[in-house]
Amino acid sequence: MAKRRVLVTGASGYVAAQMLPTLRERYDCILVDTRETDRNGERIEGICLADLTTPDLDANRALFRGVDTVVHLAYIHPPSGQGSRGVQTYYTERTNVDMAFHVYQLSLEEDVRRVVTASSNHAADWYEGLIHAKKKDVVDPSERAVSDNFYGWAKEAYEHLAFVFASGRLGRQLEGVQIRIGAPREIVGGKFQENPVGYNRDLGAWISPRDLTQLFVKSIETGEIRDAYGIPFQIFYGISDNARKFWSIANARRVIGYAPEDDSEVRYADEIRQYLTGLGAPVPARDFNPGPGTG
Repeated sequence: MAKRRVLVTGASGYVAAQMLPTLRERYDCILVDTRETDRNGERIEGICLADLTTPDLDANRALFRGVDTVVHLAYIHPPSGQGSRGVQTYYTERTNVDMAFHVYQLSLEEDVRRVVTASSNHAADWYEGLIHAKKKDVVDPSERAVSDNFYGWAKEAYEHLAFVFASGRLGRQLEGVQIRIGAPREIVGGKFQENPVGYNRDLGAWISPRDLTQLFVKSIETGEIRDAYGIPFQIFYGISDNARKFWSIANARRVIGYAPEDDSEVRYADEIRQYLTGLGAPVPARDFNPGPGTG
């Protein structure tokens, strides 16, 4: 049986690196980025160089032909980083929104079945202030996406654009999944000694490599993702089954059978004891084996 053809944008990036071994094994992958090497300077075998920000759609059309699913991870960082607030940050993020549009439009025109996009928890990060003030207990992906920064605004825009394409108003329904990734990185407790709220927040947002991969794989492979109104569009929070989470993953469990295997409370138990609860002295770090990419 022929493997599913999957186009991965941003294939030399940090998030892609966590999933590529599994994606390459399961699918016939087309890898695309503007550079050939990863963060460590290692060349990625078989990668195609392409600029998806160009409005000339024909320049990249061939990449989308015969593709079943696009995994859109590509992202252009503002000059001063994601947290910057200047005018240039807005224009850079607007370029990211335009790039998402190009990906969706090419997918629509070339009969791609589904686009799975890396959104972010920051698409709705305005609610976090309410969480910390004890005015709200959980953020649900069905709530209106609101952010108070340009990075989050751009992620909101990705999601709203994807819904337009999924609605069918542009000729057919392009299926869309938006994954609001939390913290796909190691958490260093020592950096939060004066910031317990930030530490608690990152522990809640953490996602392990194998849970991240499982979430993307199931978002690619699950056949039926229509909502209650028949629109093939879903938003899932990309976090592990963390004891401290305040983002809901109930719909990901229900719709695609997401079954996260990891919990930051277990992964970082020693550091939590040392830096957050103050109940223990430093202990040697344990090896963490993320296991296979998906169950």
